[in-house]
Amino acid sequence: MQSGEVRLNKAIAGAGVCSRRQADDLIQQGGVRVNGEVVDTPGARVVPGRDRIEVRGQLLELDAAPAAFTYVMLHKPVQVVSTVRDPQGRPTVLGILPPELRGGRLYPVGRLDYFSEGLLILTDDGDLTNRLTHPRYHLPKVYMVKVRGHVTESTLAPMRQGMTLAEGEKLAPVDVRLLQSDRQASLFEMTLRQGVNRQIRRMCRDLGLTVLLLRRVRQGPLELGELPKGAARRLTPHEVAALRRAAGLES
Repeated sequence: MQSGEVRLNKAIAGAGVCSRRQADDLIQQGGVRVNGEVVDTPGARVVPGRDRIEVRGQLLELDAAPAAFTYVMLHKPVQVVSTVRDPQGRPTVLGILPPELRGGRLYPVGRLDYFSEGLLILTDDGDLTNRLTHPRYHLPKVYMVKVRGHVTESTLAPMRQGMTLAEGEKLAPVDVRLLQSDRQASLFEMTLRQGVNRQIRRMCRDLGLTVLLLRRVRQGPLELGELPKGAARRLTPHEVAALRRAAGLES
């Protein structure tokens, strides 16, 4: 291995273009060229500053990669997609950020579905994004869930025991705490440690529960707190350090 060599996927993620997993997909799909040649192996070695790397036809300016990464917490509102762009023209999480936070190459870390709201992290730190979206490093995520009608502890018991979804996916037991319940609606808190797509909505569906509100209020050491819907703020240095420690990037 030559001095300064890194894996191609790490070089792309480190430049803030996308997460390392997304870089893997780009590379395997033939969307990356190194010195004019298509490279479809994520582990290929490159030397930033020497090799010419193009992602979807755009030259990767590695020297222009931010010296200090940006970390943003957004209170995503409903009817906003957790992507950088949307072919259907719907509002995106990047599009609703205030102008002072739109610089650089921010990407959402994971997703909240179109009708869900709450805490969403955006960053140009590719290594952190890779850690937080990789199954091995999933941090606990806490949600407030409101459903229609009266719910009892026995209704929620299958969640605590570990369900098998209608599609056949087996779920790990989920921590559920019933907060209030009456004839009109019930509110409970759920803590997930898995990364199954639309897990809460699908669990509620299989239990005959109609979701009225789904809000993520915590991810690892970060709490949404009183951040208003649609608002965003930079993470504090303490929050960044705590998040990186939780992801295993700092001791």
